[in-house]
Amino acid sequence: MKIVHVASEFYPYMKTGGLADAVSALAGELADRGHEVAVFLPGYRTAVAHPDATGAVRKLRLKIEMGDEFFSGQVRAFSPRPNLTVYLICRDEYYDRRNPYGNGERDYEDNAERFIFFAKGVVDTLRLSDLQADVVHAHDWQAALVPLLLRVAERRHGLTLAMKTIFTIHNIAFQGVFPARVFPRTNLPDELNNIDGLEYYNQVNFMKGGILFADRVTTVSPRYAQEIQTPEFGCGLDGVVQTRSEDIVGLINGIDTAVWNPAVDPLLPARFSSADLSGKAVCRRALLESQGMEPHYRGPVFGMVCRLAEQKGIDLLLANGDFFEREECRLIVLGTGAERYEQGLRELAARAGGKVALCLHLDEKMSHLIEAGSDFFVMPSLFEPCGLNQMYSQAYGTIPLTSQVGGLVDTVEDADAHPQTGTGLTFPATDEGLRNALARALRLFADKKRLSVVQKRGMSRDFGWKQAAGAYEQLYQDSL
Repeated sequence: MKIVHVASEFYPYMKTGGLADAVSALAGELADRGHEVAVFLPGYRTAVAHPDATGAVRKLRLKIEMGDEFFSGQVRAFSPRPNLTVYLICRDEYYDRRNPYGNGERDYEDNAERFIFFAKGVVDTLRLSDLQADVVHAHDWQAALVPLLLRVAERRHGLTLAMKTIFTIHNIAFQGVFPARVFPRTNLPDELNNIDGLEYYNQVNFMKGGILFADRVTTVSPRYAQEIQTPEFGCGLDGVVQTRSEDIVGLINGIDTAVWNPAVDPLLPARFSSADLSGKAVCRRALLESQGMEPHYRGPVFGMVCRLAEQKGIDLLLANGDFFEREECRLIVLGTGAERYEQGLRELAARAGGKVALCLHLDEKMSHLIEAGSDFFVMPSLFEPCGLNQMYSQAYGTIPLTSQVGGLVDTVEDADAHPQTGTGLTFPATDEGLRNALARALRLFADKKRLSVVQKRGMSRDFGWKQAAGAYEQLYQDSL
């Protein structure tokens, strides 16, 4: 099949979270299976400067209609591996910036125009380069207009650009909602600016367009596919999702075992496997030493890697700050986000007297070291479409503490409730739920024999993309 992916992130060219990892791993696995895969990404500064892109070919010059104006751009293409081509939609005014979505304090004011231009650039490239895709697969709100713009372009030009379109909701909390004045920039027919189209409470909602106009809709876990059809988790689009209930499917993500595998991970000071965990002890010492902690500390080490956002349950962690102040343990947190959470964590670290360490920045190497060197990984998410860190943790022999939401339910089984099969500790997403899970973690850590059994059981699970990609491959074939 000829498969086109459209996304705002794609590892290693741009990454702020799990979207980049998921799209990269899925596209790579499909390419390895012999499919002809193309990935479209905005021409960010980091993407254009990446060594893979140094030999990029300038494929096309674009002239994109944006309301009453035409904006120029260009397409650069390169092939980082067999059967995979990356297309960068470039316009320096829009994408030559340090960050993809905002300056760290607020979103860019022109994000609507930036991603309208991106979506139109993708469709124009499909038309002008005659890619003749079997499937065009758009990811999240930044690419959500592609299925609709593609069908409009097909009618306008009397041709077929793709047999089927797929739209994946990676996180319904981020929808791309903009003022109504944005709609004319899409150059879509006026009849699409209503309740049955992009209109959303007198605004424009990009994700709504993806849900309504793609041929099939997916999300990243079976549990989340059900959750987003409820007011509690649908973030105002539950009714819209319900209209596609027969066309929506939850497919659990996998992890890229070429990147996340403790037996071969080049970012670790030592490699290890379930047959020999001695390398994990080396990673533990290196992690503690990197934070100025006693490297031979014998108590439990808790790790956390996430965006510092409400979704990730930072309030629950801070509400249990006294646990880390009182108990003999260590906590290491890596992430950036809301200033109030960064400040709250700084205050916790100050109170804990050297027992809590913070890395308030993005650091891929440190994220691997935390996964490998921690004894427990804390994920108190209020909602979690799929989650990847709980899978990374199990692969690295680190026991995840996860709230009972979304994909966390689909991928972690409680070791107390299911002593023969459990690989983690799960809890309701409440202050008390996390408090009980932390206490249970201490008891599990004290029982070294049982701790080792649970660790190795988690490491034996197969979270690779082969199975996950097979599910997408079947979805594409069924759709066609």
